Amino acid sequence: MNPPQRVVIATRESPLALWQAEHVQGLLRQFGAEVDLLGMTTRGDQILDRTLSKVGGKGLFVKELEVALLERRADLAVHSLKDVPMELPPEFELAAVMTREDPRDCVVSNKFAALEEMPAGTRIGTSSLRRELMLRARFPSLSIHSIRGNVGTRLAKLDRGEFDALVMAAAGLKRLGLADRIRQIIPTSVSLPAPGQGALGIEVLRTHPTVRALLAPLDDSATRAATAAERGVSRGLGGSCQVPLAAYAEVEGTALRLRALVGNAATGVFVEAEVRGPIADAEAIAVEAVARLKAQGALALLGTA
Repeated sequence: MNPPQRVVIATRESPLALWQAEHVQGLLRQFGAEVDLLGMTTRGDQILDRTLSKVGGKGLFVKELEVALLERRADLAVHSLKDVPMELPPEFELAAVMTREDPRDCVVSNKFAALEEMPAGTRIGTSSLRRELMLRARFPSLSIHSIRGNVGTRLAKLDRGEFDALVMAAAGLKRLGLADRIRQIIPTSVSLPAPGQGALGIEVLRTHPTVRALLAPLDDSATRAATAAERGVSRGLGGSCQVPLAAYAEVEGTALRLRALVGNAATGVFVEAEVRGPIADAEAIAVEAVARLKAQGALALLGTA
């Protein structure tokens, strides 16, 4: 089966999404393929006056790109894996999960070097319920507010003084050459990452095996196993951006260590679990983590019990 010589990548047009698509474009060109980009604006990019949890979730960043695949205007779509819904439509699959960038959260501030230094009432901007949960649980005296927009938009709001600090994904800043804006990398013991944070997923039609073959060298088995466990936790709890949930798996030799937590973003109350097992059993590890979280009252915290 010969891989195609020309492929089109569907991508959002935000600077970070374009970086991700161009990164994949450069790698595929090394294999001798001709690679073009199809830039698109998604509903998630258009709706900026409401939180994602109120307008349909992170799947809003994916749907238009999937339509382009179905209509054969594009052959593959590059996503931040944490934006990809836990259940893909049956026509699609993740052909590659690429080697992960830094999965941790970070603090960006023009005033403070770390969360621990911030006085009561410090105004913090974050785009996720998970980070809101972390901040309320660990730093209850801080004032937490929602912020939308791409990385540049959020940084501009910070620089205008609308916020004293932001909590963001470190990976996006590093990929955009903005690592110097990071004041603190938050340890995973303080802020557990979102499922798939820092990883890129490449989505294709199941009926395009030649494209899947082209992408095979970009798939990282360790990152795929770790993120499969993380996404399994989210799937088991009905996870979306409407659920304040964290899950982070680390490969330790032939084993996988999975930590997960879920809670109430308004109160900061959460439950957590840790499970270890063979890396080949990523899905089973996730099932066990979900069972332990439910046994501690996770569904009641989510209001679904």
